[in-house]
Amino acid sequence: MMSAASTMTADEDATIRAQAPAWRKLVVRIPYVWLTAFFLIPFLIVLKISLSRTALAQPPYTPVFDLASGWRGLLAFFSGLSFDNYRLLASDPIYALSYVKSVEIAAFSTLILLFIGYPIAYAIARTPRRWQAALVLLTILPFWTSMLIRIYAWMNILQHDGPLNQLLMALAIVKQPPVWLATETAIYIGVIYSYLPFMVLPLYASLEKVDEAMLEAAADLGCPRWKIFWLVTLPLSSAGMVAGVLLCFIPIVGEFVIPDLLGGSSEPMIGQTIWMEFFGNKDWPAASAVAVVLLCLLVTPIIVYQNQTMRAEARN
Repeated sequence: MMSAASTMTADEDATIRAQAPAWRKLVVRIPYVWLTAFFLIPFLIVLKISLSRTALAQPPYTPVFDLASGWRGLLAFFSGLSFDNYRLLASDPIYALSYVKSVEIAAFSTLILLFIGYPIAYAIARTPRRWQAALVLLTILPFWTSMLIRIYAWMNILQHDGPLNQLLMALAIVKQPPVWLATETAIYIGVIYSYLPFMVLPLYASLEKVDEAMLEAAADLGCPRWKIFWLVTLPLSSAGMVAGVLLCFIPIVGEFVIPDLLGGSSEPMIGQTIWMEFFGNKDWPAASAVAVVLLCLLVTPIIVYQNQTMRAEARN
């Protein structure tokens, strides 16, 4: 009976989908068209360049596939593909160090953002509803200014005789002005400042949906406040934490502007390495290979997590 019911449900779903208006089908397909046009096709272009060879030409790589050459051009294109750039990534330690440094900074920055952003989001969610919109507006207010301008402002704040050092010396916290610029500390400051709203907003959206009745029921059963938070609030906000971590970690790994302006060049992040290969060394194939490997490293864990989540939901 269960299989028959499931079959009927599947048939009904198929019938409903077949009878759906054309505009609904179009709305559903628009995201796929968008991803194909602005993600899949550019990725295939970058992948093709990564399998090419560096050349003193414009563009600076070979082969260049020409549709007008037909089948022979296609055969020449595939025969010219080279995996030398990926072998270079495995043999040159500078690329591995760039990946490790990027993941290290992104992981620690995301962890700090979570510890800072969660109390802020929790406070906003527990504020009277008439004030929540204003607090959310204050959270996203930095986005109204260009990110580049904000990073240049931090360069002024963190310079040797900048406001930060003047404040520290005025409060007698330090005797000599410390060096901030061209250090990892400056990178962390810039990253945490720039990505804090990306952590706060999904956490707030998750915490704001927590049912107050569940918290009251736990309190009526004798749970102290810290236990209510640990056993009720924190699990119910796990979706917001995952969303905030992904929204912060993924772009921080490939960050270029912040480490380039606030950090040093001794241990570059992967975004700086890609920029140097593209515009400094004019080695587009190597830069494309670095970008392809970076994308695979970031997308693979997301796909694995999504599959595990779907399996867990199917079991439940």
